[in-house]
Amino acid sequence: MSINKEKLERKFSEEFEKLNEKQRLAVNTIEGPVMVIAGPGTGKTQILASRIGKILLETDAYPENILCLTYTDAGVVAMRKRLLQFIGPDAYKVNIYTFHAFCNDVIQENLSLFEKTALDPISDLEKIELYKELIDGFAKNHPLKRYRGDVYFEVNNLQSLFSAMKREGWTPAFINQKTDEYIASLPTRDEFIYKRKYKGFNAGDLKRDKIEEEKEKMEKLRAAVGEFDHFQQLMRRRNRYDFDDMINWVIKAFEENKNLLANYQEKFQYILVDEYQDTSGTQNRIVELLISYWENPNVFVVGDDDQSIYRFQGANVENMLQFANAYKNDLLTVVLTNNYRSTQPILDVSKTLINRNEERLVKQIEGLSKELLSSNERIKQLFHHPHIHEYETMRQEMIGITKKVQQLLAQGALPGNIGIIYKENKYGLEMAEYFKLLNIPVYSKRNLNLLELPLVQKITLLLRYLASEHDVAYSGNEMLFEILHFDWFGIPPVEIAKLSMEAAEKDIAMEKHPCASYWLRNPIHRQKTCSATVSTRDLKPSHLLLKN
Repeated sequence: MSINKEKLERKFSEEFEKLNEKQRLAVNTIEGPVMVIAGPGTGKTQILASRIGKILLETDAYPENILCLTYTDAGVVAMRKRLLQFIGPDAYKVNIYTFHAFCNDVIQENLSLFEKTALDPISDLEKIELYKELIDGFAKNHPLKRYRGDVYFEVNNLQSLFSAMKREGWTPAFINQKTDEYIASLPTRDEFIYKRKYKGFNAGDLKRDKIEEEKEKMEKLRAAVGEFDHFQQLMRRRNRYDFDDMINWVIKAFEENKNLLANYQEKFQYILVDEYQDTSGTQNRIVELLISYWENPNVFVVGDDDQSIYRFQGANVENMLQFANAYKNDLLTVVLTNNYRSTQPILDVSKTLINRNEERLVKQIEGLSKELLSSNERIKQLFHHPHIHEYETMRQEMIGITKKVQQLLAQGALPGNIGIIYKENKYGLEMAEYFKLLNIPVYSKRNLNLLELPLVQKITLLLRYLASEHDVAYSGNEMLFEILHFDWFGIPPVEIAKLSMEAAEKDIAMEKHPCASYWLRNPIHRQKTCSATVSTRDLKPSHLLLKN
């Protein structure tokens, strides 16, 4: 036995002994399809790494013959780190990818098939420019054409729709078919039928106005879908592509070029998919194609239907149900229920909430049970129940949390033992200000967006003001008011208020001036061409500021 294999075996044995019975079952079954439903904190990353170690120990497969696909870059990093503890440097030979990174590698390895030598990824700015170009090209009677307000209002809606179409592999014909079916079903849907007598309508009558309104929305959807191919042409004309395009290109290449697909099927003898509940339709199609050669493929998927957090990005828990049905005769399904992260009261409260979800696999697959049990020896004896505190405003909530932290510190709690979880970084930043007022130490770990720093925002506002004044004189007065408050000017707020009141009075006076209409068209000529007497007092503060 080689030194490396002996070291791997020793390390694997140590880690394997730490696994519980169900985890060992999932790790030991390395042949055939396996689906692991891993609840939160049940050690799914551990079993993925252990399974890879088991494959390398008990089969002739090389690290390069193993493909592990996950949803995020963070998942790739976590998996690589865990695998390093098991097999050392060989961890870098195992193919661990996000779906997009895998498809990009397929394209890079077969450039001639994808004509990618002439294409570049599109930037966010270019994408917005293309959507604006698309909207500018709409016919006058186009349902999405706007002539007032924000004429580019539909940019975000179109971007979201087209991205969803690419992720799920929906063609315009498919969506139009579903749209027709939906419109035909409107008279039978409860929300379009009166449940009781209302004004001149009886129970059972149709809400025809609401139906017509819904039909109008569907026609707008149909019009938007009809622009999908046109937008793709605009992208191609600029030699651009996006991440969603990459997956669709690889799917198309695999479906049309059997030799290409066969090469990757031969290369990857063992396929593992992490966070399977978060895969979109096209991502799932990639997996289906890679395992399609075998009746009982060596595929191992791990996911939790209760944690489908990327549904808004196309994630579909139906993928797990379809996988279970496709291999139901040979599939090993393992449900991990030993939770090593939370106390039992937390798990029990969470269960009362998640049980309301009718899409859970335990309610669709017979024989599945998912009763999470606190199994961490250090905390499982704790039975502190969660408390719910309600506040009328977010400000009151932050004050309440700050006071609670202050109370805990007064009782002797260490600052490092107090954790606050919030939804977005902006809440944490605001709460930190409350803590600073009471001299409470704060530590937060987060990624910084340079454009969100106060100094950068001030500089950006100043540049926006200059650009606005350059285009149309006196058009940036609202921004000027805020700029005057910048701390580096040191202007007392009361002086800014006086200046604003005087400027407002002068605006009113100017509207009554005999040359007002000409000034509005040619403000720079106020003093030069007006026959009436105009002093510098008639000029707006923005003009005075720039002049001085």
